[in-house]
Amino acid sequence: MENNFTETVRYYDAQKKVKEIRVFYEHLTVYALCNPIVVVVNYMTSPEYLWWIWSVMGWGIAIILHGLKVFSLPPFFNKKWEQKKIQEILEKENKQRLENSHGNKFE
Repeated sequence: MENNFTETVRYYDAQKKVKEIRVFYEHLTVYALCNPIVVVVNYMTSPEYLWWIWSVMGWGIAIILHGLKVFSLPPFFNKKWEQKKIQEILEKENKQRLENSHGNKFE
């Protein structure tokens, strides 16, 4: 019975990961389709100031960060980092709880 549960959880996790990847590719597609329009609008309305560069760079940074998150590439804020932080917080709370319960000699 437990084997079915773990397989179900693994399937759900894989399904969630595939959805995240699909959403990233949708985001990348919208980026690739919209930016040429932004460039054309810039050149048609105010060719003396190339503001499209800021749009492409800003959105490009967002795309890069999204891709790093989806493909688990960042050196920070990944699952390993989350687990480490959880352990640090739990240890800190346990230490405080022990100090509070044993620190007062008159209780």
